[in-house]
Amino acid sequence: MSAFLYGVFLQWKLDMRNKGVLLTYYVVPLVFFAFMGGIFSSINPEAKNTLIQSMTVFGVTMGAILGAPTPLVELYGSEIKKAYKVGGIPLWVAAVNNFISAFIHLYIMSLVILLIAPLAFDAKTPENVALYFLALGIFIFVCLTVGTGLGLLIKSTSKLTMVSQFIFLPSIMLAGIMFPVSMLPKVLATLSRIFPATWGFKLLTSKDFDVNILIPLVVIMFVSIYISYYKLLRINLE
Repeated sequence: MSAFLYGVFLQWKLDMRNKGVLLTYYVVPLVFFAFMGGIFSSINPEAKNTLIQSMTVFGVTMGAILGAPTPLVELYGSEIKKAYKVGGIPLWVAAVNNFISAFIHLYIMSLVILLIAPLAFDAKTPENVALYFLALGIFIFVCLTVGTGLGLLIKSTSKLTMVSQFIFLPSIMLAGIMFPVSMLPKVLATLSRIFPATWGFKLLTSKDFDVNILIPLVVIMFVSIYISYYKLLRINLE
């Protein structure tokens, strides 16, 4: 257990030194929050009611889809994985360490938004903070399973950039954080249901723990975990 915890801590330190990952975990989400938070609250005062949730969905989605897969591609797409095999370390350990480290980073970033938004933009704080923290943890977890699947499936950073953007941009545009999903054409509204950001926004803005919102997230999570598990088996055979 001590070796495993050290691995998580080591991954944490590596993330803090990785400028690309640090940008997607903290810098870009918080700069976007600082810039767009003022615009949203000025143009539409009603946006203050969901400003925290909107900016959190943006930040978590960016960190999980654009940031978290990068260390995995750098590891599993290189000769570093051979060092794991030589040292008798299971290859899944690196993926789990990266997952836990990313989870902590994204939770901290989300807490910063939660604390600053009411002071800076008079944003409305969630009525049930405990429920919000639980929903936030579930949303981050599901998004990171998707990000982990991407990091294991794709072997080059150039391809990862294209695929991640292909998932990230529609996630943000169709999730309902910019404008209500009801304003979208029926085809796009239906398409939005495949992205965890859509269900995450609904879960974070829900006053009750709605199982109907949780089910799609669970489905996305299990599909992503299965893909990751299958890909790790293939990597072990390479």
